[in-house]
Amino acid sequence: MAGRNHSTITEFILLGLTGDATLRAVLFVTFLGIYMVTLLGNLSSIMLIRVSSKLYTPMYFFLSHLAAVDIGYSSCVTPAMLGGFLADLYTMPLADCVIQVFYIVTFGTAECFLPAAMAYDRYIAVCSPLLYSVKMSDKFCILLVVVSYIGGFVNAWTFTSCLLNINFCGPNQINHFFCDLSPLLKLSCSDISGIKISLSVSSGSIIVFTMLVIVISYAYIVLEILRMNSKEGKHKAFSIFTSHLTAVTLYYGAITSIDVVPKSRYSIEQDKVVSVLYSIMIPMLNPLIYSLMNKNVQEALKR
Repeated sequence: MAGRNHSTITEFILLGLTGDATLRAVLFVTFLGIYMVTLLGNLSSIMLIRVSSKLYTPMYFFLSHLAAVDIGYSSCVTPAMLGGFLADLYTMPLADCVIQVFYIVTFGTAECFLPAAMAYDRYIAVCSPLLYSVKMSDKFCILLVVVSYIGGFVNAWTFTSCLLNINFCGPNQINHFFCDLSPLLKLSCSDISGIKISLSVSSGSIIVFTMLVIVISYAYIVLEILRMNSKEGKHKAFSIFTSHLTAVTLYYGAITSIDVVPKSRYSIEQDKVVSVLYSIMIPMLNPLIYSLMNKNVQEALKR
């Protein structure tokens, strides 16, 4: 930086969702309530799965880790959003921004891998029920969870290492409610064309791979369900399949729409709305979709 006559940016200003003071107060109460429901719902799911012996199956093992990831995901974003609602000028140091990006990408990537593991688990349960206990052993389930977290860590390190190797010379206003990568890159005074390609390859390959696992698993599940003679068996299988498909569609639809939406003067506002959906609303909805709509969980909760 010395010799380029550039000033070094040490902190960023988050513009948040809105500048209206009254609306900020309303949104603060709203999103604080959503955050509390997210914490309560996901913590309750984890505790219920841990204490109920009837929920000691691979599906609920993956679900407990998904709930933990949802807590981490929401906790990375919501406190910064709430702080922005309370302050007229909310700033975040560059180091904190990099750390926030790291954790968001880690949990966001794990949120892609875990539903893929759950889809594969359902595929084995429906299509190979006699070999289920062998194929979905405890060691294999733990391996899938470890791979999910390692995949999140590696992808996050790719993102943050790119951030650490670019310069920020001003301006320092981020038109978002957290340190999202896209608006951060727009503030860089470095050549980021190669960085954009590497990040797109890293995140895109993970999305494509996990989506393929989910789609192929669900396709085999549907074919197997259609071959069932028992109406009760079909109904039970479809009820589990529908809840998984709903959650997966919401999350993947949100994260992929950010790259699909044309870049226009409205794209920043659209990105904010989509970011609220996948980082705040979906972690709150997942316990309802996966747990409270499940009869086994309802029975365990009653007991």
